[in-house]
Amino acid sequence: MAPVAKLKASLSEYLRHVKAGDEVVVTERGRPIAKLSPITALEISGHLATMASDGRIKLGTGRLGKRFWRLPRPKDSKGRVLRSLLAERDSGR
Repeated sequence: MAPVAKLKASLSEYLRHVKAGDEVVVTERGRPIAKLSPITALEISGHLATMASDGRIKLGTGRLGKRFWRLPRPKDSKGRVLRSLLAERDSGR
């Protein structure tokens, strides 16, 4: 059980437990109000199917061929991609 205030203060810790397969019951004034639980592969695939039917994503058809890994990589001589990645990582996204 996790009171709302403690959950807010230690969210990362509780999410580690959820990632490990545990469930966390969230309480407010001692009464259960919500439950955090790991998402299943079936739930993920259902969500992806919904997004695909809405046209928000295109589902892959399988593994990438060996030829893909031999294609030349795009040039980023000014390092913009790396800077963007590091900025996103620093912002906690």
